[in-house]
Amino acid sequence: KLTDRGPVLYWQTRVGKWGQEFWFPKFRSMCVDADKLREKILDQSHHKDSITFKMKHDPRITLVGRIIRKTSMDELPQLWNVLKGEMSLVGPRPPLPEEVDRYTLADRRRLDVKPGLTCIWQVSGRGDVPFAKQVEYDVQYIESQSLLLDLRLLLKTVTAVLTGRGAY
Repeated sequence: KLTDRGPVLYWQTRVGKWGQEFWFPKFRSMCVDADKLREKILDQSHHKDSITFKMKHDPRITLVGRIIRKTSMDELPQLWNVLKGEMSLVGPRPPLPEEVDRYTLADRRRLDVKPGLTCIWQVSGRGDVPFAKQVEYDVQYIESQSLLLDLRLLLKTVTAVLTGRGAY
């Protein structure tokens, strides 16, 4: 809002448990026309030949956006999804529908549980973790879910946010 007068919140459709789609808010960290510009920079993805798009120095991110992404403040509106029961605090991050369209049967295992605000790969490198490893970590979480594991991941999330490693 400070840099380009656009809306404060950015809304996307994400996919949750068993493929259920839901509205997913974030504090907007990119320019207003970021979705259109994405098509022009797809070949610059840090995750080459991957389902996910990640770019270390994404030109669409605003100055304020860099700060709120580094601190994960852009994710705070998703607490609303937790309160509504669409997400939990810990679980695989919710994918975009176009990502799910490219999933293999094994990748779809990630949709067996509610998505979360944080997960194993978020505390293990965030955007630096390649998609195949994300799936591996998510399946590991699903198969060993427990209150103790959730508490450990929440504590590790604080460290991950403070260091900012892999946040872009």
